[in-house]
Amino acid sequence: MQDIIDECGISRGGIYIYFASVDEVFLAVLKERNKVRFAGITKTLHNNEPFSDVLSNYFALQKERLINFEGSLFRAYCEYIFSKPKAAVHAFRDTQLNQLRSSVEAILQLGVNQGVLKQESVSPLAVHIIATIDGLSILALGDALTEEIIDQQFLLLKNFIR
Repeated sequence: MQDIIDECGISRGGIYIYFASVDEVFLAVLKERNKVRFAGITKTLHNNEPFSDVLSNYFALQKERLINFEGSLFRAYCEYIFSKPKAAVHAFRDTQLNQLRSSVEAILQLGVNQGVLKQESVSPLAVHIIATIDGLSILALGDALTEEIIDQQFLLLKNFIR
């Protein structure tokens, strides 16, 4: 907490008004990041951009996150989830997964609206995409992920979606 206090230039009492621990600060940062990301996806969908462009941009963002995994907020999230007792992070993890699933389903729904996908394929495809990205994240945690693997997996997903 002292590092956060020093970096923000606030008093110790000031930070404890809002946060009781570093974990609470971390979770608040993640929630805010998700809000910003979902707002960006919502804007893109509202503009009715071509589905193939939106999907490619989403995969490009995920690739960037995976390539720059070391020292990232994404890595910190993965380490946080794996380092805490299951019960302690269960509700938070489920909320994160539900938000991610909603985002991916919204992107896929754009494909349905544009006649590229069938409605019944949205939920299973969303789960498949999330599972693939989560698997790549595990490889990144173990320093076993390469750009080639990411490209191959995203190409497989794109071909599968077609």
